[in-house]
Amino acid sequence: MRDRRSLSKVTDDAPDRDEVLDCVAAAGRVADHSSLGPWRIIEIRGAARERLGRALNKAEGRKGVSSKALRAPLVLAVVTCRRKSKVPRWEQEAVASGVAHMLSLALDDAGWGVFWRTGSATRTKAVAKAHGLAKNEELLGWLYVGGKPNRARPPRPKRIDPERFVSPMPGGTRAR
Repeated sequence: MRDRRSLSKVTDDAPDRDEVLDCVAAAGRVADHSSLGPWRIIEIRGAARERLGRALNKAEGRKGVSSKALRAPLVLAVVTCRRKSKVPRWEQEAVASGVAHMLSLALDDAGWGVFWRTGSATRTKAVAKAHGLAKNEELLGWLYVGGKPNRARPPRPKRIDPERFVSPMPGGTRAR
């Protein structure tokens, strides 16, 4: 996990469906209050990427196909599927976000380049229609997946200073 990084440029290689399903099965182990399964993944390959590109442009008031949808040979749309439950909406979205992140880690671990994209078009009607979303569903974003390009020297991943993000509760003490 410490070496994972987003790769905004990937090659035309992509995992096959079985490998995607294996990674989704692993990602689906994310903590899920009441085991609602409030998420799904839409696999976008080939000409379907062009349909996505048309929807992206339509959402932005443009014609034609947005090149954004063609940046990787495989695009995985991450969808939150709200369920009627005592579990609040935000928590169901958190589960779907967790699945997206776990899926990016699983794909990276399997040797694939991955980057997560969102943007202003994510929650538009044109994009929802292109994905065939139901009324209880919302798109969280897309994982773009492809081969990792060969590089002479792999870039060093950004290191996180955990001290910036961990603090005791007010009135509590810091463990030593």
